[in-house]
Amino acid sequence: MTRVCDFLFSFFGLIFLFPVLVIVTIAGYFDTGSPIFRQTRMGQNKKPFTLIKFRTMSVDTQSVASHLASSSSITRFGQFLRKTKLDELPQLINVLKGEMSLVGPRPNLMTQEELIQERESRGVYNALPGVTGLAQVNNIDMSTPELLAKTDESMLASMTVADYFKYIIMTATGKGSGDAIK
Repeated sequence: MTRVCDFLFSFFGLIFLFPVLVIVTIAGYFDTGSPIFRQTRMGQNKKPFTLIKFRTMSVDTQSVASHLASSSSITRFGQFLRKTKLDELPQLINVLKGEMSLVGPRPNLMTQEELIQERESRGVYNALPGVTGLAQVNNIDMSTPELLAKTDESMLASMTVADYFKYIIMTATGKGSGDAIK
């Protein structure tokens, strides 16, 4: 059921939001010269995949978890994208491809060893990673690996169709602030 919803929402979301994607891409060219950000993340069963987002930081920013990046690396346009969560829209492509779900644990970097251990011990990697989830709407980010992994485990153990829609609606209406930046 979830995969059907993921496919339909991402397919029609990409079609419906195509004008927004084009406008943000063009604006991103003026902002950084490289509006699309790709990064290898850990997916279901710890399989690597390429996450697609709109770039919110300068091109020369080191590839680290957001909570380890300096706030000075975020561009003015990037701040807007993060605040409105528009930077996440290209992940609909990852959802359409079956690499992600709309709801699930946020995919971590391959180098976040403490988080990987915590998630692995709790079976979090048995699920597809998500664009949003319980941790995101409660402002729990990757800077607290144990709490994040526990929250992901709890969400996956009790997920219902109603929860799936609740987390999407909460995210779309502005609940959660995204990953913290120092």
